[in-house]
Amino acid sequence: MADRVYPAAKPNPPPGAAAANGNGSAPPASFPAPKSQMYQRPIYRPQAPTKRRRGRSCRCSFCCCFCWALLVLILLAFVAAVAGGAFYLLYRPQRPSFTVSSVRLTSLNLTSSPTAPVLTDAITLTVTARNPNKKMVYLYDDLTLSVATAANAVPLGTATVPGFTHAAGNTTVVTATVANSAVTVDPSGAGSDIKRSGAFSVVVDADTSAGVRVGGLKTKKIGIQVHCEGIKVTPPPPPPVAPKKVKGKNSTAALAPAPAAADAETTVSTAAHSCKVRVRVKIWKWTF
Repeated sequence: MADRVYPAAKPNPPPGAAAANGNGSAPPASFPAPKSQMYQRPIYRPQAPTKRRRGRSCRCSFCCCFCWALLVLILLAFVAAVAGGAFYLLYRPQRPSFTVSSVRLTSLNLTSSPTAPVLTDAITLTVTARNPNKKMVYLYDDLTLSVATAANAVPLGTATVPGFTHAAGNTTVVTATVANSAVTVDPSGAGSDIKRSGAFSVVVDADTSAGVRVGGLKTKKIGIQVHCEGIKVTPPPPPPVAPKKVKGKNSTAALAPAPAAADAETTVSTAAHSCKVRVRVKIWKWTF
């Protein structure tokens, strides 16, 4: 009996292939596959770039800038400290000294008005300036001298002295006359501070700008104030009274004039009335 040969079983087509044909039957498979199917690549679709955290990057950049700025400041401070130390060791800078050598109240007149007293006075001052440095020269602008009472700061006058160059190791003597001419003052302060007989305390101030010259280099001028206190002045004596004539029957006799009063000049000791030098720095509208 002859064997019967049955055809090989066909594989079941995938569900998608059956749905592709309109009649529901699978499309005929082609073998070998065409080149369009063998070498077909997937379509490249670029992905959107991932968003970085800007906050973290900003913080990192700020920290880097801060560290660099701090490092630069430290280096500048170190260089300035080295330069300042070398300058101090080389020149030994010292502040100038000022002393009120003498003061004289030459005239004083204060009216006795209870509401608006009028003051007229004149004070002669002698100020001695010393430069203790050996290699530094001070350059002064015009000095403005002012005198006031120590208790209530009643102004007694101002004067301006021309500026000068203060050489190294030099001593300069400045003389000025501070005066008031019929100036209305506070009645309470003037009545208690200014005495027509007996000494009273005054304060002397000098305002100016000064610079330093070392060799061929000059610094920028800064404001300084010289403050002197603890100075006492004595009012001048009243003018002598003219002698009176006595008439007799046969002759005329004149009385002897009164003895002259002592000089009103007051000499101030250097050690007790040396002045303080203050540096005045102006920042915008404020002066320190």
